Amino acid sequence: MTSRQEANGTWTSQFRYEDAYGRSRSKCKRGFATEADADRFERHFKARESKSLDISFLDFIELYEDDVAPQLKENTWRTKEYIINDKLVPFFGPMIMTEVTTLDAVRWQNALLKGNPRTGRPYTDTYLRTVNNQAVSIFNHAERFYKLKPNPFKRAPRIGSKIATDMSIWTKEDFLRFSSTLTGRPIYFMAFELLYWAGIRVGELLALVPDDFDLRRSELRITKSYQRINRRDVITDPKTENSVRTISLPEFLRDEVRDFAFDPPGFDHDERMFAGLTKASLSAALREGAQACGLEVIRVHDLRHSHVSLLVEMGFSVIAIAERLGHDSTDITLKYAHLLPSTQQKMGEALNGYQEADDELL
Repeated sequence: MTSRQEANGTWTSQFRYEDAYGRSRSKCKRGFATEADADRFERHFKARESKSLDISFLDFIELYEDDVAPQLKENTWRTKEYIINDKLVPFFGPMIMTEVTTLDAVRWQNALLKGNPRTGRPYTDTYLRTVNNQAVSIFNHAERFYKLKPNPFKRAPRIGSKIATDMSIWTKEDFLRFSSTLTGRPIYFMAFELLYWAGIRVGELLALVPDDFDLRRSELRITKSYQRINRRDVITDPKTENSVRTISLPEFLRDEVRDFAFDPPGFDHDERMFAGLTKASLSAALREGAQACGLEVIRVHDLRHSHVSLLVEMGFSVIAIAERLGHDSTDITLKYAHLLPSTQQKMGEALNGYQEADDELL
């Protein structure tokens, strides 16, 4: 690298490069805080100008972040960044992008399929698909914008599945047993009532303020989500566009919300109602309550799955359930396919009864 330190302590990056037409050019940029920052600028600039990927996977990830991160929510990028650093960099990090082969991709997949090396436990099918999709996304980006050829993941198999067959579910009776352990803990009782009976996400719960409720209509409006990022409380838009939705509340749940937050008023109209809770504290309370009444310990997010299971059992359509949860109906079908056969059986039985009724008229 050709970086140099100036008298004022800052660093300057000055170098020559070849543009897209093969002409030799010079570039100079000043004011970098560190030598590493100046060197990073040179690497990225040359890669963009020449569309050359004779750089390491680790260096390309810096380019990928510059291109992709500004277009994503901060928490979304943080999730992707964790997967990249934990699952991809240890394997692909030092490899030159143009030298990564399909066999390398398959070997990386096989290592994932062996499970978590720290715990020895296998990864879930949905997590495997998420991690694999992240790798595919990186190499597709390199192919599309930096002319990487060949793309090693084009011929690699897909691993994992979109269909979550490993989710844990509580029945209504299970949840009622659990909620009975929350006597004397009103904030936890109210939080878990909303998670189970409204099927909202944890981030949506933690962002709720009194203004989100219309008690006259018995409705809850979901318009935002809470995240804890780098020790900061961050309110973001919901997970997807479909996540902005209005949820009809059963009367008993509406009355519980009224008693908790409105009668008497316990919060300002725009004050977070569950600011005293965190994902960790909710998980701990769920585990403690489950163990106290002899239930399978599930994740907090599994209460959302349990809500779907309850709605399926009650006979609601996939489209109606998707609208309530803020999902696309296709996502619901894929994610909860294993819950739907009982509904299909009921359809078959109903059609059989309908046909038998016609036979009696003949």
